[in-house]
This record gives sequence, structure tokens and C-alpha cells, in this order.
Amino acid sequence: MMLTQPIAPPQTALSLRGVTKEYPGTPPVRALRGVDLTIENGEFVSIVGPSGSGKSTLLHIVGTLDRASAGDVHVAGFDLAALNDKSLSALRSQHLGFVFQQFFLLAGETALDNVADGMLYTGRPLARRREMATEALDKVGLASRAGHMATKLSGGERQRVAIARALIGNPRILLADEPTGNLDSKTGASIVQLLEDLNEEGTTIVVITHDREIADGFPRQVSLLDGEIEHDSGDRR
Repeated sequence: MMLTQPIAPPQTALSLRGVTKEYPGTPPVRALRGVDLTIENGEFVSIVGPSGSGKSTLLHIVGTLDRASAGDVHVAGFDLAALNDKSLSALRSQHLGFVFQQFFLLAGETALDNVADGMLYTGRPLARRREMATEALDKVGLASRAGHMATKLSGGERQRVAIARALIGNPRILLADEPTGNLDSKTGASIVQLLEDLNEEGTTIVVITHDREIADGFPRQVSLLDGEIEHDSGDRR
């Protein structure tokens, strides 16, 4: 399914206004409390906070993996409240890329086919998907490891494969949840540098992290605490 594009390309990648997320319980758990956040196209943003601050909930909402309980959410110019589940899936596949702390690679496949699987449901033939996967692996500096099984790759290489898989569809927005969490400091720094390079090529990148040292290296830092924005270095108000 192809989404109808907005009339003009939006300048804003992500926009949240008064966003609340509440989970049922006694009492209910309010993970987000009236969050206002705007991220423009081409920004490189870290969202930092301790466990339970709401940062992963925020990522799931802007990534269309969960819906807000209240408030307005726009992604790539689309109002999420106006989209049904099928349209949300199309939005994810056409505009968003995801990288997680766990690499989620298939152990019995090569790096190439793990990346090609990122386009599995697009209907493209395998040869074309592998061609696109080769280009994505080259972009993350792993073209020479394309034929290696996932189990034979280092942690840093596996994360690069995961990033390549997220990039294969040329998403406008890359969302990364603790992408350095399972890596040593040196390897983690190389992954952050890779994300910075991809951002310089035009991809909007939002990274969730609990590591304030990593977050402080980003051009913009958004700090969450108890479901609210505690500080935003890019706040223009």
C-alpha cells in the first residue's frame, strides 16, 4: 500500500503536541504526560533519561508501533490519528527505519540476506533485494562481510548490519533504541560516528539512550523524566 503524499514536503519530521500515554492498571500508569516535541528534517537528536522515564514509549509512538492515549502526533507530515493499521504499516515501511539494542539478526543467514529481509514484504524479487542490501552494507562499511554468517560477526558488525537493514528502504527518519547498549565503549563510539555520517547525508536520526555521555555528543539533547520533557537543548521558545 502506498500512502498519499502530503501536498508539500513537510519541514517537520516528527511533531508531538500534548501527547499522553496511559496504560491500564490500578492505578493506571501514565508513561507520558503531555509531551510537546518537534524534530525538523535532518536533525540529529538524542533522547536521554533513566529507566522508566518514558523514552522507549515515546519512540514506540513516533515509530507508529503504539498509539498515544491523547494528543496529536504527526510523522513525515501524516497525522497518525487519521491512519488505520494498514496505513500505519505503510508509513513505517516507506518513511521509517528502526535499530534496536538487540540486533534481531537471523543466525542462519548471511549479513547480506539479513539486510535483504528488511524488504521482504515489499514484493521485490530476491535479486533486487540483494542488490539493495549490497548498497546498504557498503554504506555502513561492511560490503566485504556481506557473505559472512551473522554468528561470525562481531557485536559492532552485527549492529552495522542492523543499521544497514534499517536503511535499505531509504527511510527519511531513523529511530534507534539504545543502539550502543550491548557494545563496548570503543565500538559504541564507532556506531555513533556512523549515525553521524548518515545524518550528514540527510537522514533524520533520533537515538534513545540512558547514557548521558553519549547523549551530550549530539547536536540536540532532549531529557525525559517521569514522562515529561525535563530539558530540550533545541527548545526555541
